[in-house]
Amino acid sequence: MKTAITEMFGIEHPIIQGGMHYVGFAELAAAVSNAGGLGIITGLTQKTPELLAKEIARCHDMTDKPFGVNLTFLPSFTAPPYPEYIAAIREGGIKIVETAGRSPEQYMPALKAGGIKVIHKCTSVRHSLKAEQIGCDAVSVDGFECGGHPGEDDMPNMILLPRAAEELKIPFVASGGMADARSLVAALALGAAGMNMGTRFIATKEAPVHENVKKALVAASELDTRLVMRALRNTERVLKNKGVDRLIEIEREKGASLKIADIHEEVAGVYPKVMIDGEMDAGAWSCGMVAGLIRDVPTVKELIDRIMADAERIIRDRLTGFLDDDGKAALKVA
Repeated sequence: MKTAITEMFGIEHPIIQGGMHYVGFAELAAAVSNAGGLGIITGLTQKTPELLAKEIARCHDMTDKPFGVNLTFLPSFTAPPYPEYIAAIREGGIKIVETAGRSPEQYMPALKAGGIKVIHKCTSVRHSLKAEQIGCDAVSVDGFECGGHPGEDDMPNMILLPRAAEELKIPFVASGGMADARSLVAALALGAAGMNMGTRFIATKEAPVHENVKKALVAASELDTRLVMRALRNTERVLKNKGVDRLIEIEREKGASLKIADIHEEVAGVYPKVMIDGEMDAGAWSCGMVAGLIRDVPTVKELIDRIMADAERIIRDRLTGFLDDDGKAALKVA
């Protein structure tokens, strides 16, 4: 399947593994790239630029296919040393960077000087247009269904993706709610050139997370995520657990006076406890509604091969089956 995204990034399938904290290590990124998608190492999970350089080298040892690095620009009093992280990315021979969080505008010259293609994650059309304006090569359009931070517009992908298609000149992928062949075909129909999967890739054999996390995703339904930190305008979609229940209760008590310090215990340092130690009630960790579509824990290759084979069947059999032999719409019922 050739799309603007497969051509731009030199990959076989229009499937990208999004950056995920304490998930996007070399093992998963290499597995996705080896299976024909685009694997992504999560840059800031590596505590220093030197550690990121080592993780990039480790991934090069596992795959000779293209892979990228996620760099999230955080609102922080003590910002990470982004120029040094970018230097590690450039020196590691990385040619694709997924940016997220705040605008990457001030870092675009350094990324472009390294011959790097930038795909920026956006939760709105206006932010997508800004990304296009500052020179991003592609956009990952992130709908309200997504795990992590869906923005504050509450715009689902059935509206957001066609709006992006109407406005953007650069290619984009659909992110949020992406899990299988149906997601991919729908995304293509709505104007995207591929899809970005996060939560679904956690429930794979190669994902370097505790087995409890994978079991929790298989057990979860589409009703088991919660939105937290709305009062702080830092909304995050997370998987429901006892820590999240505590957080929501604090939010209810504090109301509009909520401060980040009030929920520090439920949001700070949670990812190592969950992803490494398997403490599923530790607190808030990002998870998409797509958990309701996760039924198994395949290898990455099995998952991607299944998606592509099923997508072809949906397009060739189901969709063209709605047309008669002359290519005209026929009155057929699904």
